[in-house]
Amino acid sequence: MKKLLLSLMLTASLTATSTAQAEVAPSTDKWHSRIDFEGKLGNERSLGEADLLIPLWQNNDSLLFANLRGRMDNDDSYEGNIGVGLRHMLDNGWNLGGYGYFDRRKSPYDNFFNQVTLGVEALSMDWDLRANAYIPVGETSHFEESLDTVDFSGTAITYRAGEERSMSGYDAEIGWRIPVFSPEDDKQLRIYAGGYRFTDSRAETIQGPRARLEMKFNALPFLSRGSRLSLGLEYQHDDPRGSQRFAMLRLSIPLGDTKAKPSRALTAMEQRMTDPVVRDVDVVSQGGSYGSPEKIRETADGKRIVLFDDSVNGNNFSTAIANAGENTTVILNGDYTGVNTITTVQQGQDILGAANLKVKTPSGRTVNITTPSASLSGAGMSGSGYGAARFFDMADNSSLIGMKAKITTSLSTTIARIEGKDNVKILNNMLTTEVSSSTASILHVENSGNVSIRNNTMNIIANGSTAHVIAFVGNNANIDFSNNSLNIGGTAPTLRTYMLTGGVTINNLSGTGNTSNLVNCYIPVGGSITGSIETNGNISCP
Repeated sequence: MKKLLLSLMLTASLTATSTAQAEVAPSTDKWHSRIDFEGKLGNERSLGEADLLIPLWQNNDSLLFANLRGRMDNDDSYEGNIGVGLRHMLDNGWNLGGYGYFDRRKSPYDNFFNQVTLGVEALSMDWDLRANAYIPVGETSHFEESLDTVDFSGTAITYRAGEERSMSGYDAEIGWRIPVFSPEDDKQLRIYAGGYRFTDSRAETIQGPRARLEMKFNALPFLSRGSRLSLGLEYQHDDPRGSQRFAMLRLSIPLGDTKAKPSRALTAMEQRMTDPVVRDVDVVSQGGSYGSPEKIRETADGKRIVLFDDSVNGNNFSTAIANAGENTTVILNGDYTGVNTITTVQQGQDILGAANLKVKTPSGRTVNITTPSASLSGAGMSGSGYGAARFFDMADNSSLIGMKAKITTSLSTTIARIEGKDNVKILNNMLTTEVSSSTASILHVENSGNVSIRNNTMNIIANGSTAHVIAFVGNNANIDFSNNSLNIGGTAPTLRTYMLTGGVTINNLSGTGNTSNLVNCYIPVGGSITGSIETNGNISCP
């Protein structure tokens, strides 16, 4: 569209140049090409336009013309119009006209829409009558993921696709010359009133009144003969878009052989034969969640989705996770308090709080949805084989994503234990441990491989004996601990960031982008570790 504006200016320059070279046979045509430049400053958006009118054929009282327009606004929308019109002067003082355009617009959502505009007009010295019809053609809707909506109600997830849709419609106006100047004066003041209506089978109807006031100067001493200047104010209102107000300035400059004069000066009505065509500023489109409701039941990779409803609480939370079954994506919804049990995550399970999830719709599209926030609080429970109170025992191919979890107890604690597991993800969580005695920790990794712990916020309030954010035990491989924010505090005499127990083996330990108020890596005698974890920009462990 920017190219169209440049093309209009180039065409104007070439027209002027070619005409200047044709001085041997000056034109005696009444009407010459014109280029208009318009700026509209508005309360919601501002626009700029270049408009080129080119006579194609004319006689004493008729003009067939081509019209090229390019328009842009400050919402990153562009539009181009190409049209043809015919105007005819009647003996009774009226000019009648009709025109047709092809319009193409790029919307702020980067979607392209096409339409055909058809219009008629009747202009006299004192009155203006205009009407236009706008007919979308080609692709009239585009999916727009930013406008998708998702409703989580009970155990059902209802999705509606976002769309931007072009709208068909019409507008009309009537104008009146306010008689503060004589009819043949070079200055004229006109007032216009009208309305518009645009509809679509799904989008909300856009309709409302439109009014404008325009002052036109037909002779400008500082520009070439035939130049015109228009100043105006415009107002319109509809429910979807609200009230829009514009201040307008339009400069019209004749092109071609302006020195060649017809046998007499043009009358006011003859000058109106090259007035700009008045129509809506752009292809009207509207965005919203217009897709049909669809029930989401599976992720993009085929996992069944289980959404917890109000029947799940702190007392039956662990049982509900177990009942969801293996290879499921469990979406938590709400706050779960008084969780005093261990949740044994099932193989292949993803436990989600607030997260971005790629799902498949029944209509076959793959889209991203945002799941609701969820929090977990309580004392957790100690389990056999590992005594720390905890919320989760992770499983092979499992993940914990987007959760807020806080465990508060006097026992030794950890939020999640990963023991003897492969392919486990702990991502984007806020995990807090508060302990009044004994050892406080967040994560325990033992004899496991391919563990990714990223983008978590981990807080320890240790008022017992010792504390550490994460402990590595036994033989492990491919551990990624990155971009985590750590805060360790409390009255405990021994506070540590990382603990690598005696004899631990880690093949390929990695981690960057971590931050912490305390950087301490405790490594007892023995063990074999390849790789390291970086904290606060420095290699800190081992």
